[in-house]
Amino acid sequence: MRAAPGRGWGEWPRDCEGEGRMLIDQLNNAGAMPALELTMRFAAQRQRLVAHNIANIDTPNFIQKDVSVGGFQETLDRAIRERRSRTGGMHGELAWEETAELGRGARGGLVLTPETPSGGVLFHDRNNRDIERLMQALAETTSAFRVAGDLYRNQRNIIDMAIAQRV
Repeated sequence: MRAAPGRGWGEWPRDCEGEGRMLIDQLNNAGAMPALELTMRFAAQRQRLVAHNIANIDTPNFIQKDVSVGGFQETLDRAIRERRSRTGGMHGELAWEETAELGRGARGGLVLTPETPSGGVLFHDRNNRDIERLMQALAETTSAFRVAGDLYRNQRNIIDMAIAQRV
C-alpha cells in the first residue's frame, strides 16, 4: 500500500482535516479527562507553591501563601455540573469560572494566585512557618497528582486501544 501523491502516511487528507481535529477534540473532552487534566494542573502548581514555602522556611519576614483546595474542588464541581446540564452527559469542554485564586493564563491554562493562609504562628522573625502543615500539604498534593495522573493515563490507554482497534 502506498501513500497518495503529495501526502505522507501520518497526514490527514485535506478534506478530512477538520473532521479529524474535531474527533480528537471530542476524545480529549470526553468523560473525566478534562477534570483530571485540570486537577493535575492544580496539583502541580500547588506543589511548586508548597515547595517555595518550604524553601523559605527560615527566611525572615517571609509569609507563606497557599490556595484553597476546597475552593478548587467547588470550582471543578460547578464546571462538571454545568457541562452535564449543557451537554446532557459526560462530553464537551469543561468551562470553569475564574475565582480570586484560580485564573486563566495566556493559553487558557490554570494560573494560581495564592492568598495568605489564616493559620500559622507568627514567629519573632515575622515568618509564619509551620513545617507540619507544609509536609501535610506536600503529601496531599502529591497524592492528588498521582491519582489524577493514573486515572488520566488509564483513560488515554483505553482511547489509544480503541483507535488501534485492539478492544
